[in-house]
Amino acid sequence: MGFIDVIKERAKSNIKTIVLPETEDMRTLEAADKILKEGIAKLVLVGNEEAVKKSAAEGGFDISGAQIVDPATSEKTQGYIDKLVELRQKKGMTPEQAKEILLNQYLYYGVMMVKMGDADGMVSGACHSTADTLRPCLQILKTKPGTKLVSAFFLIIVPDCEYGANGAFVFGDSGLNQNPNPEELAAIAASSAESFKLLVQEEPVVAMLSHSTKGSAKHADVDKVVEATKIAKEQNPDLALDGEFQLDAAIVPSVGASKAPGSPVAGKANVLIFPDLDAGNIGYKLAQRLAKAEAYGPITQGIAKPVNDLSRGCSADDIVGVVAITSVQCQAQD
Repeated sequence: MGFIDVIKERAKSNIKTIVLPETEDMRTLEAADKILKEGIAKLVLVGNEEAVKKSAAEGGFDISGAQIVDPATSEKTQGYIDKLVELRQKKGMTPEQAKEILLNQYLYYGVMMVKMGDADGMVSGACHSTADTLRPCLQILKTKPGTKLVSAFFLIIVPDCEYGANGAFVFGDSGLNQNPNPEELAAIAASSAESFKLLVQEEPVVAMLSHSTKGSAKHADVDKVVEATKIAKEQNPDLALDGEFQLDAAIVPSVGASKAPGSPVAGKANVLIFPDLDAGNIGYKLAQRLAKAEAYGPITQGIAKPVNDLSRGCSADDIVGVVAITSVQCQAQD
């Protein structure tokens, strides 16, 4: 069984309701067909019912098992408008503005469905930027209690790989935070470890990555990772976490033993924390393109309810995979 097949089986064990707001995109409708056929989740599609059904029929996709919600006609829309005004009134939100947003921006409508308990989670981003997907989440859902920072990771599954957890890794933050400071980097490490344990179901071993291993280079960028490692260790004393490491010292046992003898993490890491978004984004794309890795994400962590972003280059199968992952995240909130 492949990794994503295991995730799908876990999703099926306790079916959750996921909103897909991007019904104008044929990949969403194709994914909906597959999700419903496989029984991975209950689906809510946001849009004009006639238009959505017409598009699905043109693509040859069966979405008859999905609930289609039209913001213009739904009896729940007024309640969503009232709640959005309540949540955003300090920012000057008026009922007229709230109505305009919810009738025309389906991502906001989907997030309001999650906020009001009419859905468990949402997946979006096939035709919207990460900023567009996450803005309504941060405004409406806010951060999870006890979490300092919303961040994003990629779940990387490298075929025929002896490193990590049989080739499974979490790469964080590789989708959201541009240049995290030491406190933020420590928070990303803690959240990423939690996400790894939930999704891979193995113990996280966290490496704080740099171009330096244990003082081999001197630079302000290295100092940031050293400080982040110190903070993360203090805040998570029971977590297997260490740094700063170059990538090879983090994942290759022989290199780890040579460059960082005595470290409980060196050569064994399965959660890789990158110093900034440039490194994280480049790193995951290298693994995806050169190592032919499966890359799921960017998956968000730290939001009060599970909402996940998609790459705009995603396939329908990618959407299916992220819906399954989102469902497992929803299960963890029960």
